[in-house]
Amino acid sequence: MSHKSLGDPFSPDTDLQHGSTCGCESCQWEHQSLKGMNQNQRIDFLSEQVMTRKQEQEPAQEDIPTTRDEIFDRAVESAVVRAVFGYNEVNRRSFMRLAGGTLAAGILASVFPLDQAKAALKETLGTPEKPNLKVGFVPITCATPIIMARPMGFYSKYGLNVETIKTPGWAVASERSLSKEYDASHMLSPMPLAITLGLGVPQATPFVMPAIENINGQAITLHIKHKEKRNPKEWVGFKFAVPFEYSMHNMLLRYYVAEHGLDPDKDISITVVPPPKMLETLVAGNIDGYLSPDPFNQRAVYDKVGFLHVLTKDLFDGHPCCAFACSKEFADQNPNTYGALLNAIVDATAFSSNAKNRKDIAVAISGKKYLDQPSELLEQILVGKFPDGLGNEYSVPNRIDFDPFPWHSMAVWILTQMKRWGYIKNDINYKKVAEEVFLAADCGRMMKQLGYPVPNGTYKKHIIMGKEFDPSNPESYLQSFPIKRT
Repeated sequence: MSHKSLGDPFSPDTDLQHGSTCGCESCQWEHQSLKGMNQNQRIDFLSEQVMTRKQEQEPAQEDIPTTRDEIFDRAVESAVVRAVFGYNEVNRRSFMRLAGGTLAAGILASVFPLDQAKAALKETLGTPEKPNLKVGFVPITCATPIIMARPMGFYSKYGLNVETIKTPGWAVASERSLSKEYDASHMLSPMPLAITLGLGVPQATPFVMPAIENINGQAITLHIKHKEKRNPKEWVGFKFAVPFEYSMHNMLLRYYVAEHGLDPDKDISITVVPPPKMLETLVAGNIDGYLSPDPFNQRAVYDKVGFLHVLTKDLFDGHPCCAFACSKEFADQNPNTYGALLNAIVDATAFSSNAKNRKDIAVAISGKKYLDQPSELLEQILVGKFPDGLGNEYSVPNRIDFDPFPWHSMAVWILTQMKRWGYIKNDINYKKVAEEVFLAADCGRMMKQLGYPVPNGTYKKHIIMGKEFDPSNPESYLQSFPIKRT
């Protein structure tokens, strides 16, 4: 947060674009100075800088807040106004010039509880107990908010110094999270459910998932030699890879082939391959295809070794995929740190959801420290304009999207599939587990404080391959499938 971004958001003459990613000399100096400070230290620093510059009569924007409370209030006003205008600075300034700041402020106050939001922020935003953190990520586009939150300044905005650590796969992410080497991690949405239930880990450990990272964003990719085999009924004997057993990839691949009459445990074989190894395994001919996160679906097209058979959004539109998770112990023992980290993730996820930001994000996450992929390839995925490897060009803006809200109904669906395929062997209280792990209330509170719309409930019906899932009756849904292990 630069002092330049604290100008009056209701003024047409204020430039709110300055910040940690701004290239101007003053912003870069302030960004470096703010590194390593917690939120309270940052506010003190900004207050001191504003007062010093006013005393030196440095030309500055008018109406810059100087006290701690004023800075808090202005930060909330700025976040809400920027969200209303989709982070489009030209539109905001044009509207303020047309309507006038006073009228605009009155309109906003009539539909959004701005004063309550300011009070809530001051009440909940304490000093992080542990400002220096290690957060793991697997280098895939699903991790976009967790990755770009560092180079684009979202962690530092909330007083955190986060080291994002590239992780080769989900087994390693799970191990390092359980050993407390990572404070928090990018995980697949079924993973915290599995860890909490003691599935695939030495012992059950309560984990929480307060935010989804991405929705959609996966595909079934086949080797180019199979371009004439588009009917799954022709896949008997095929070998497929998924990135982890407890993944939406595994659950969706199983669901898809079963809907076409194939038993995923008998008619095909499914093996676990870490995402960075997917492409080379396909090229080597050790698998016929994979249901994988990007960029490895589009990379297969880019390298002319595979083609996109189907996007997972066409199977279950809006399905969760990756998530931000940590142990319940970490969240309980470090409530301020947990809150600041969740604030940063929700804010970065909302930024990622804006299509206008996707090209910049593609560049930010393309480097070797992050995805190590050509930015034009990542842009194809994030913007949704891409070839499929069969000579077709598509425009699918929500091929991947970003929505942090962790629906309890989605958790229940995941649990039904884990039970369907024998991962969960005993009876389970779906609602209890879903609500203990998917922390919709925490995410909703942060979304509201940041000025983003919050769903009215936490359960809803979903449509998967044309079949309705009603979360109020999960066992009946489970028993309706002719192919299952239970």
